[in-house]
Amino acid sequence: MAISLQLPPVKERYELKYMIPREMVEPITRFISPYCTMDAHSDNAKEHFYAVNSLYFDTRGREFLNQRLHGRESRFNMRARAYGNGDEPPYFLEIKHKTGTCVKKYRTTLAEGEWPRILADPSYRCGHDDEPTQRRNKELFLRLATSYAIEPKILTSYRRRAFFSTVNDYARVTMDIGLRYQLEETLNLQPGAHSVNYDNQTIFSNNEHHFASEDYGPGRVILELKCNVGQPPTWMLDLIVAFELKQVGFSKYVNSTLVAHIDNGELYMANDLLSCLQT
Repeated sequence: MAISLQLPPVKERYELKYMIPREMVEPITRFISPYCTMDAHSDNAKEHFYAVNSLYFDTRGREFLNQRLHGRESRFNMRARAYGNGDEPPYFLEIKHKTGTCVKKYRTTLAEGEWPRILADPSYRCGHDDEPTQRRNKELFLRLATSYAIEPKILTSYRRRAFFSTVNDYARVTMDIGLRYQLEETLNLQPGAHSVNYDNQTIFSNNEHHFASEDYGPGRVILELKCNVGQPPTWMLDLIVAFELKQVGFSKYVNSTLVAHIDNGELYMANDLLSCLQT
């Protein structure tokens, strides 16, 4: 069944990330219930977690990865995204530009037949019937794709429980489990049987061990709080205090890539790289 998520085509926001144990998922769900409702896709999914697949792009020399590892103040990444099995529209192209603590996300929706043609066919041109902001985001993605000569690098997949605020203009809470990756050189958004988990103890700075469970797979849960810049809801601040949450830096692209390429993550946990990863 296709999933269509109605998110704004351009959004500037804070994105605060936390590592939490599995046993916090339900208590946090109950805590935010007076302020949030579960989105329809989580509400209808098994255990209230739906599948998300993201294909990350980079330059041949991995310029986007290097920006992140060296803690560059202003940086961006580029990805294509699909939901469910990744085999039916809608598809999305996204650019995430981070400056300091603020993230600006440019997102455009691709209609049936546009993916993967938009990146595979040199003759592709944006349609004049696209909504203006969607078309601008699509053209921006294509300009950057050409300028940086981007290539598909890695496909990540996970399952997400998502909420949106019913009392604020914009606020979202997401919890991601079962993080997996596969190295990818083609325009593919469908995880295969060869994808492997990377949410294991090697990517967590405290080196704790978190073993597999039958339902969710190995690792901890990635909790993310998202809100308008300069407008953190009071209930979000209360949530942080009530559960003693400690903010961490976590990039699915960076962590999956390093786990894939550097001895399953053991070598990149040196203090100098860790400080960059947590910016």
